[in-house]
Amino acid sequence: MNVNFIEELRWRGLLHDSMPGTEEQLNKELTSAYIGFDPTADSLHIGSLSQIMTLLRFQKTGHKPIALVGGATGMVGDPSGKSAERNLLDEKTLTHNVDCIKKQLEKFLDFDCGPNSAEIVNNYDWFKEYSFLDFIRDAGKHITVNYMMAKDSVKKRIEAEGTGMSFTEFSYQLIQGFDFYHLYKEKNCLLQMGGSDQWGNITTGTEFIRRKAGGQAFALTTQLITKADGSKFGKTETGNIWLDASKTSPYKFYQFWLNVSDADAKNYIRYFTLFSKEEIEVWEAIHDKAPHERFLQKTLAKDITIRVHSEADYNAAVEASEILFKGNLSDIAKLSEKTFLEVFDGVSRYGVERHHIENGIQIVDFLIITDICSSKSEARKMMEAGSISVNKEKITNYVSHSDFNPHDGRRITTNDLINDKYILIQKGKKNYFLINVA
Repeated sequence: MNVNFIEELRWRGLLHDSMPGTEEQLNKELTSAYIGFDPTADSLHIGSLSQIMTLLRFQKTGHKPIALVGGATGMVGDPSGKSAERNLLDEKTLTHNVDCIKKQLEKFLDFDCGPNSAEIVNNYDWFKEYSFLDFIRDAGKHITVNYMMAKDSVKKRIEAEGTGMSFTEFSYQLIQGFDFYHLYKEKNCLLQMGGSDQWGNITTGTEFIRRKAGGQAFALTTQLITKADGSKFGKTETGNIWLDASKTSPYKFYQFWLNVSDADAKNYIRYFTLFSKEEIEVWEAIHDKAPHERFLQKTLAKDITIRVHSEADYNAAVEASEILFKGNLSDIAKLSEKTFLEVFDGVSRYGVERHHIENGIQIVDFLIITDICSSKSEARKMMEAGSISVNKEKITNYVSHSDFNPHDGRRITTNDLINDKYILIQKGKKNYFLINVA
């Protein structure tokens, strides 16, 4: 093991806290560690990507990573970082979600590399035959209520006005602590890792191991990822950025990383890639000489899109981006309908009946009936400023006075349809509107 895992996290700005002795244990011998993943959906999102990369780095520094998918704990719900109790899922849904998440994790970790091969476990496998009475007898007596009440995740929920906490969620840390104990006994797992909000749950596990097995185990947490301005990472106006291509298209995924701020790009390239410190410092210098070329963002977006999806998906996303921002109608027309819709996923959409354009409609009127402009005067001002394009063609031939022949100027007709059903309107530099002509 040539690389110190703790030092690797430290220079990347990811290390939050670790129990005394953790670094010494990792430097001493090959060690097994686990991170838990919550199966509340059938895909992980980029909020989970930091922990996936933590397991990947752990493996690449010579240790054995274990990914625990919480089929059992998913039935209870982790209160850490939550302000309200969430809806619980049925067993069939959870089983489906667990299977999907396993497939995603298999894209990152190496499951056939000798002693430090990765493993995936599901805590439902050891909890499904456990009765409630057996559990409170074997596990509950080792952790006091006072100890559990002292945890921040519990205190915040109980002290929050009008919310409180159910016994179900209160018991979560005990169940997670038992997971650590089980993996300690069955897999010789000595370390649990997670985000900083998991410190309380993780240390309950180390305490459980100390009291029930008389053993020593360790805890390590990483920084919760936020944007440079302090706002929440991974959320957009349309929701989460998922790792599943059917939930977030590779194009939209690529665009998310391409559009992060310069300050975030400098952090994220450390958090979410395996590039070395020396490589990143060179690229930062290149970026700083010409920030408008977004060198760091492009490097970051390429690496993560290929890792999560594929090189072909990355190339298609780049091509679609070039068409969107630099292309013309002939380029757009080459896109398949699927790719076309992926490119404009999240773009405001409007529906117009076909009869409106069959005989041609003046561009000003078209902008009104689609609600792209609120008035004819606004539409004309936008066109006078060169701020309206139809299918990437800037509109210059329009009627600007009130008394005009309705057949003068640029008209929208069926000849403007892309894939015989869409018209793309651009208003200003970044505002796109996709018109679906039914």
